[in-house]
Amino acid sequence: MPDTALLDGGVLSTVDAAAGGARVWQRLGSAGVLRDQYRQRTPTGLVADPARLAATLREVDARGDNGITLSVLVQSASALPILAAGTGPEFDRVADGDCEVALAATDTAAAGSDLTGLGTEVEIDGDTVRLDGGKRWVTTATRAAYFLVLARHRPGRHFTAFTWVLVPADAAGVRVTPATTTLLAGAGIGHVEFCDVRLPASAVLGRQGRGLALFARHMGTERLAGAQWATALTSRVLAETREALTRREIDGRALWDHDSIRQEFAACLVRVRSLRALHEALGERVVTDHDTTSAALLKASIGLTADEVLSSCARWRGADGFADDGLQLVRAEAAVFGIGGGVTELMLGAIADDAESLLTELRT
Repeated sequence: MPDTALLDGGVLSTVDAAAGGARVWQRLGSAGVLRDQYRQRTPTGLVADPARLAATLREVDARGDNGITLSVLVQSASALPILAAGTGPEFDRVADGDCEVALAATDTAAAGSDLTGLGTEVEIDGDTVRLDGGKRWVTTATRAAYFLVLARHRPGRHFTAFTWVLVPADAAGVRVTPATTTLLAGAGIGHVEFCDVRLPASAVLGRQGRGLALFARHMGTERLAGAQWATALTSRVLAETREALTRREIDGRALWDHDSIRQEFAACLVRVRSLRALHEALGERVVTDHDTTSAALLKASIGLTADEVLSSCARWRGADGFADDGLQLVRAEAAVFGIGGGVTELMLGAIADDAESLLTELRT
């Protein structure tokens, strides 16, 4: 297994800077990085190694394409771990970088956070599976070879009413439409329709009725990965911003020499360092104990940190921030931190629900 220092040394250094997400994924897979992000494979999926996952995201983020980083994060932290619960050859193909997989959970019929309200339905009848419905804002949708589809197999909102179905992208009845957005272009985001898709019973991934349980088991890892990426992104932007502040002048003085800017910059450093300390402290709880409160703490911290830090950096860059690849674009793309994987307000609600135990831990 490669040391994280070797990964930091540049697994992607041979990949052209303009290469797309598929090429980046292929390189990570062929170099063994994707497999080495995990400690073990179990009947319920993969157990991530927090340090290795962070190293992967740090290197991918260094390329400066938020869309590609998002696609690597979702596949590494959610899609691959769930795909590993299957028994077919698809996991090996994706883990080796031969193709990509898309996690299709957010439904066209319900709000993204309301998974129990989704309308995509699967009918399982003996040796045949029939799928109908639609998913929206699916990362890697436009280039995935497979879709991991969370679907309802019986009426009601009970958590046992949902099942994962693995759908080949080229199956009859599957239609992909690229999302109409200029943000996160490298993520291959799209909307997917499933119209009378017929599949063999082997398309059911994991145990029938365990879809939400399997999703919840790995959602914490995605939230951990989000904190790791947010730390890498904000740290990189702060370093670039400090360099720019030393070059720009007002009244013959570099902006960096003004106390008000230095103090605000230092406050941003404190926030990012705190986020890093938090994900390093809680990583094991998330991947090993599946601690949902720790995952919520991480997710909420991302939303409360990233936008504030990036907004300050974008303001210091002035008009330059509005360039096509400027910090205002980075700031807009980073809004995904407060939405994808659970909006910040919902995370804060979950934290409040567990306030008593959190306060007890703080006092011991």
